[in-house]
Amino acid sequence: MLAVIEMGGKQYRVAPKQIFYAELTGTEEGKEIEIKNVLLIQDKDNIQVGKPYIKNASVKAKVIQEEKGPKLRGFKYKKRKNYHLRWGHRQRYQKLEILSISA
Repeated sequence: MLAVIEMGGKQYRVAPKQIFYAELTGTEEGKEIEIKNVLLIQDKDNIQVGKPYIKNASVKAKVIQEEKGPKLRGFKYKKRKNYHLRWGHRQRYQKLEILSISA
């Protein structure tokens, strides 16, 4: 079984027992979340496509932990103007495990 879900403005292709990284959901570690934004479900040869979401479909996931992504560095510079700007960013993600997909 396979599903396409939408979380945090991004779409993810997931299957049961799969572990993936997604945007922060505001849920504590060890708790379960239910995702209602299911765009597609495929079960062998049977495919259901939502318009835009499938009614009564949900994906249950467990929050494993919160992690930080790679550090990104940026730099701006204008010659002869004594202007330079340096910044850094490190995105935070949640590691999720898919428990079940129901239609």
